[in-house]
Amino acid sequence: DPLVFRPDSMLGVHGIYGAYRTGHVAIVNAMGNGVADDKAVYTYVPDMIRYYLNEEPVLKNVPTYQLAVPENRKLVFENMDTMVIKKTNESGGYGMLIGSAATEKQMEEFKVAIEDDPRSYIAQPIISLSSAPCYINGVLQPRRVDLRPYALYGPDGIDIVPGGLTRVALKEGSLVVNSSQGGGSKDTWVLG
Repeated sequence: DPLVFRPDSMLGVHGIYGAYRTGHVAIVNAMGNGVADDKAVYTYVPDMIRYYLNEEPVLKNVPTYQLAVPENRKLVFENMDTMVIKKTNESGGYGMLIGSAATEKQMEEFKVAIEDDPRSYIAQPIISLSSAPCYINGVLQPRRVDLRPYALYGPDGIDIVPGGLTRVALKEGSLVVNSSQGGGSKDTWVLG
């Protein structure tokens, strides 16, 4: 809730905290709890699944490099043009570098910042997002998209929502789908 936590943020629902306090909505995660949002935790998710659920992960993680590990840092620095580098405490497309779109100067600035505080960064290979036709400025054009499906758990088991959130990179050639960085969203319907 930007009215309570970060007034400068474009993220979150204005007024949700007030609605929560008056009992009009229920919230699954505690307000302000960002432990699961820390990108540094991502590399440990498969091990957490094995430990807590005693099963193998169903989906594979994107390879993720903790830059506090010297070997990872060396590998990433040698391949920066094929990596996306993210600050672990940022979200919404902030604090990240897409190597294939970065200048040499930007890459050098990131190297310095990483060397100063390697724990605060992770890196992942750039993933080629799907492409979908989008109607932009009166013209049908291809744009990069990602899909966020949703599953709900209730008394009758797990239900897969017949749709989801499709985030779209509105700028031609961009891989950035975050709404705070100029991305948008499209309705997603599953028919049949």
